[in-house]
Amino acid sequence: MSLSERFQAAVDIVQKLPKEGPVTASNDQKLKFYSLYKQATIGDVNTDRPGIFSFIERAKWDAWKGVEGTSKDDAMEQYIEVLLQMMDTVAEQGVNVAEWLNGESLDPSIKKNFAFLGKVV
Repeated sequence: MSLSERFQAAVDIVQKLPKEGPVTASNDQKLKFYSLYKQATIGDVNTDRPGIFSFIERAKWDAWKGVEGTSKDDAMEQYIEVLLQMMDTVAEQGVNVAEWLNGESLDPSIKKNFAFLGKVV
C-alpha cells in the first residue's frame, strides 16, 4: 500500500470521528491534523494571515505556517502518526478501543481504515 493510500485512509478516519464520545480529537489535535493535511495536499502556506478578529482562521493559518518547509510525504507520515498516537493515548486512558470500533453507531469504514493502517485492535 502506498503512502498516499495510507494517508487517505487516515484522513477518512479523522473526518468521520464522532463529535462526541470516548474517541474525539481535541482542538489542538484538530489544528495538527489541519496543518499537516494542508501541508501534504498544498504545500507551504500560500495565503495572507487572516485578520486579528478571525480567531479560528488565524489559528488554523498559524498551525499550517508552523509546519512550513515539511515535505508533502513527511506531512502525510506525520498525519498518520498523530492519528495512531491519538488512539494509543485513548487506549492508555482506559477506553476499550476494540469495543468502540465495533460499536453500532460508528461508521464501519473507520474500523476498515484502521486495519488498512495496520492498527488492528
